[in-house]
Order: sequence, then C-alpha cells, then structure tokens
Amino acid sequence: MNIQKLLFLCALLGAFILAFVFLPPEMLSLDAIKTHQQTLLAQVAHSPLQSALLYFAVYVAISALSIPGAAILTLLGGALFSLWEGTLLVSFASTLGATLAMLASRYLLCDWVQQRFAAQMKTVNAGISRDGARYLFALRLMPLFPFFLVNLLMGLTRISVRRYWWVSQLAMLPATVVFLNAGRELGKLTSLRDILSPGLVFAFTLLGLLPLATRWLFSHCTLSSFKK
Repeated sequence: MNIQKLLFLCALLGAFILAFVFLPPEMLSLDAIKTHQQTLLAQVAHSPLQSALLYFAVYVAISALSIPGAAILTLLGGALFSLWEGTLLVSFASTLGATLAMLASRYLLCDWVQQRFAAQMKTVNAGISRDGARYLFALRLMPLFPFFLVNLLMGLTRISVRRYWWVSQLAMLPATVVFLNAGRELGKLTSLRDILSPGLVFAFTLLGLLPLATRWLFSHCTLSSFKK
C-alpha cells in the first residue's frame, strides 16, 4: 500500500471515530433530533462558529463512510441554522463526503465494488460512456438511487474528481434545500415520507431526466437534418 492510500485510509478511520464520538447511531433518528433540538439550539446560540464547524465535520464523516443518516442531519441543519447557512454547510459537506466515498471506492474498495455490484457497473459504465456527466446528474436527482451506491459505482468510472464534485453539488442542491426547509418545521414531522411525497419524487425524477432527454432530442434532430 503506497503512502497516499495509507493517508487516505487514516483519514477515513478518523472520520469513523469523529462520527461515532460526536453522533452515535442512536442519534441518527427523527425522534432523537427532535428530543435534543432545544439543547442543540442553545449550543448553536452560545458557540455559532464552533457548532457550524462541528456540524460540517460530522456531516462529511457520515457521508464519506456511507452511514445512513444524511437526510436526518440535513433536517437537523434546517432546525439549527438559517436557510442560507444550512444550504452552505450541507451543500459543501455532502459533496465533500460524497467525493471522499467515491475516492475510497476508486483506490481502496475497487475489487469489492466490482464483484459486489458487477451488474450495476455495466449499466453505469454504459450510461457514463453515452451521456457523461449528464448521467451522474440524473442519478443524483432520482431518489430511487441510494446516495452511497452512486458514490461507490462512480468511483470505478473514468469521471474526473473535479467533474464529479461540481455535478454532484449542483444536482444535490434541490433536495438539500427541500430537506433544510422541512427541518425548519421539525416538530411537525412524523417521518421522512412527510417530505418526499410522490409528487416531489416525480418532479425530481423529471428534473434528472431533463439533460438526458435534451441530449437525445438534440442528437435525434441533428441526425434527421443530416439525412435530409
């Protein structure tokens, strides 16, 4: 194992420790964050910068390690911070965590991901070859595709880190704002289904398919014009 992989592995281990010290698994539930909301609000009011940095670091750790709970953390961000503060924190933390997870797949878990998700990799490789970054944009917006799975599979494609970063950040932004806004009414929520209604899921899916449909329509019209 070269020095880069060793350092990256140490970083992931540090993220694991950070996540479980400051946010144990039992805290990653809707009931738990509702119970501790007032205490956390008081902490944010007392130390706003320290609280924001800690929230950012824990969110990155949770995302990088593919631990279920990013949606709950986003709701918590909406309850603790203003909408613009929460958007800034969650947008960059989720993208950084997703990028670290992608790099872990690319440099540490390549063989395991290839064996475990061989069928899915064929589909993703074909999509990336055909549509490039548009395909990643579509996957990010469709709630049917798990966040962690997109990270793992994209690590085995040829997409560059820079492109992966900006496409992910842009595509995840709509859902981020929706969950943060829902977090402002945290006390009224009973489950995540209260946020992702069938109509909203359908709207996100259409938004994700738009770049692919536009490319297909453009290619089809161009080909037709040449034939004429």
